[in-house]
Amino acid sequence: MTVTRDFRRVENAYHMEAEVGVIFSDFGKMQNVCNLLVEKLDSTVVISPPYFYLTAEASENLKREVCLAAVASARNKAQEVCRAVGQSLGKPLVIKEEEMKEWEGLTDDLAVSNNHSDTPTMQQKIKNATISVSCKVFASFEIKTKEKSKKNN
Repeated sequence: MTVTRDFRRVENAYHMEAEVGVIFSDFGKMQNVCNLLVEKLDSTVVISPPYFYLTAEASENLKREVCLAAVASARNKAQEVCRAVGQSLGKPLVIKEEEMKEWEGLTDDLAVSNNHSDTPTMQQKIKNATISVSCKVFASFEIKTKEKSKKNN
């Protein structure tokens, strides 16, 4: 949180301006704080619209999570195929990240069809600031034959 104050004398009175900058990682908490300030403070208080950004560390964590989810999805699909043909899935032989895409905001088609006014709504601002990531992986797994275990008594 940063606080900037400007205190000066204007004619026979004093004038004070204060700017408070806060970084939120939870949009819901930010909305709650803004609503509380609007309710409790008078009309001389101005709350600026939020500025959205993603740190480099958060971006890397997101990419890592998406890649791990893609690998897990590939493994689950391979396991389902093995079950369907009466085999079992073995260890991974090759796992390769083929493509990682990252984009911000809506796709062009959605942005054009949803933009009816020049001033975007808060929901549109959030959608436009949203970072999306996709990852395409190639995974090859060993396939084992299912051996029926028989108990000999």
